[in-house]
Amino acid sequence: MQQQQQQQQKLVKKERRMFSSSDDSSMMKQVVATHSPDGREVDLEPILNVVEETLRLAIPANIDGVINGTHNGHIGALAAEEKAAFSGFDDLDELDGLAHVIHKISCEFSCKCSGGADAHASTIAILNLLSSYTWEAKVVISLGAFAVNFGEFWLVAQLFATNPLAKSVALLKQLPNIIEHYKSLKPRFDAINNLINAMLVVTKCIIAFKNLPYQYLQDDTPPKSTALAHVPTAAYWSIKSMVACASQLTSLLGMNYEYITATSEAWELSSLAHKVHNIHEHLKALYVLCCQNIEEKQHDEYFLMLVRIFEVSHLDNLKIIKALLCAKDDIHPLSHGSSKTRVNVDILRKKTVLLLISDLEISHEEILVLTQIYKESRTYPQIQYEVVWVPVVDLMTWNDAHQHKLEQLQSMMTWHMLHHPTLLEPAVVKYIKQVWHFEKKPILVVLDPQGRVTSPNALHMVWIWQNVAYPFTSIKEEALWKEETWKLELLVDSIDRHILRWIAEEKYICLYGGDDLDWIRRFTKLARDITTTAGIQLEMVYVGKSGTKERIRKISATVSEEKLSHTWPDPTSVWYFWTRLESMLYSKIQHGKSFENDPIMKEVMTMMSFDGSDQGWALICRGSSEMTRAKADLALTSLTQYENWEGDAQEIGFVPALKAYLAKLHTPQHCNRLILPGISGGIPEVVVCSECGRTMEKFFMFRCCTD
Repeated sequence: MQQQQQQQQKLVKKERRMFSSSDDSSMMKQVVATHSPDGREVDLEPILNVVEETLRLAIPANIDGVINGTHNGHIGALAAEEKAAFSGFDDLDELDGLAHVIHKISCEFSCKCSGGADAHASTIAILNLLSSYTWEAKVVISLGAFAVNFGEFWLVAQLFATNPLAKSVALLKQLPNIIEHYKSLKPRFDAINNLINAMLVVTKCIIAFKNLPYQYLQDDTPPKSTALAHVPTAAYWSIKSMVACASQLTSLLGMNYEYITATSEAWELSSLAHKVHNIHEHLKALYVLCCQNIEEKQHDEYFLMLVRIFEVSHLDNLKIIKALLCAKDDIHPLSHGSSKTRVNVDILRKKTVLLLISDLEISHEEILVLTQIYKESRTYPQIQYEVVWVPVVDLMTWNDAHQHKLEQLQSMMTWHMLHHPTLLEPAVVKYIKQVWHFEKKPILVVLDPQGRVTSPNALHMVWIWQNVAYPFTSIKEEALWKEETWKLELLVDSIDRHILRWIAEEKYICLYGGDDLDWIRRFTKLARDITTTAGIQLEMVYVGKSGTKERIRKISATVSEEKLSHTWPDPTSVWYFWTRLESMLYSKIQHGKSFENDPIMKEVMTMMSFDGSDQGWALICRGSSEMTRAKADLALTSLTQYENWEGDAQEIGFVPALKAYLAKLHTPQHCNRLILPGISGGIPEVVVCSECGRTMEKFFMFRCCTD
């Protein structure tokens, strides 16, 4: 809105220079005084179409063909565009009332616009003849009269070499002299043609203002009111330009070679064309502002319609889905992921629909994991849902690279998707951002078979529980949390089947992470030595660190090569592990849980603070019931001092003894960092430290990571 106001201010300054400096106010008062409309309406579009086609056909594409008689004009079957132009005149009632007026103005052009006649006086005379018509009608009717004269001139010129009647008329008009000296006259004819084009675009622009929807922008509302105030000026200069062109054509008849070669007339026409062109540019800029103003109001209207449509009940989801995805009236707005064929939204009727909303930066890992979950759902008859990808992008910056990225992402997806971001109504994008709080990170909005939003973002529960969370409602999510406790199965889930087997076998398991390779080497060696001394078998798995894929891939490769421990060679597994932890935190936040009253949330925040630090960390457990964790230094210190708690390990067990000894080593001094990737509506105002319970300081971090 502010940008529009600035544009409007610039146009106001420009119009002061354009209209006040070059147009005498008394002259324009005389022009306006001719205007006395009686309310009659004229359908101008079909008239203008025929006028434009007449002018196009009149100008020969090849003058040599006219000279030597090989030019055949447009004789024969009408071309498709010509038929389209004449189609509006199937009913000639509109012309019945205008034929006489057009003839009178045509005579005005022929008889009074020659021999140095006053162009202003001729223009005023024409305006007086058209006093009862609207300004746009004055211009179109005048242009029609000019087209008759211009068309007759070139019709005779084009046929005189092949048609005896045309030749006789041409001789009487001395047209052969004009054609003979066409090359000398070419600058003048070029100037006439340029001025005709300028008149046409101004006329179309004037009509365009009339066709603007009145319910969104009234005539007395800027910027439309500003434009309409300049329409009389535009009409005057357009008709005056027609007078000048007609005068040139009339003056050429019977003129000698010296007059033919004069260039001052071409200069006068070029000056007029420049004037009319400037008027058009100014009106066009105002028209663009009007369209922007109307579009904003239409978008606001559509946005409010979306708000209302989600507030009422429906028999099925089609009305909702069509409002979201079919605003552009495309009957097949969706593409089917597997076949890539265009399909109608009717295939989503009465189904649970998951709207996957993202920009083009959605990661391959997100698509791969979601694809696996989606394909698995197809194997369960009781789980029936459809996924639709809705790409939300900035179309103002759209280019070939974005198109290529879109097609690349679409090729990876097996579900339905909006065929192209341009099919998304701007009001829908506004709704997605304002109501569903989409910013950058993907969200998964769930619509039930009646179109009700049952979860504004189910992506967290999908990452945590996959298809077990079906039908992905907030109530289902809360029920699932009630069944959970903090255990290794929740932490790892199905990412590593070996770990699930080790849990069932009551083995000792160690998950560790970080990107300090020296610490990893020291820790893994020490852990193996101590557990060997303790007489237990320890299975260790390196789970990496979030957000640094390439570095973690290299570290994982080193860990495998040096046989330090098990690793997850697929980077997607590492990504999924940390993404699930983030999802647990955000899910808890959405359900109003806090560090103080939720043990799972406390453990999740501890794990994420480990990941946010620059150090390594380790979590050691046995089966599901025994678990402890520590940062790098404490983990190394506790294992190094194993002899201090060896007796306890033999008495109460390795993990409980380690947990008790870590508690003894703990000091009040600590510095924990918790990095929360931005998810709309999910960042809590207050976060407490998982170690001491104090409120943590809040910092803003901006990151660009191409790793």
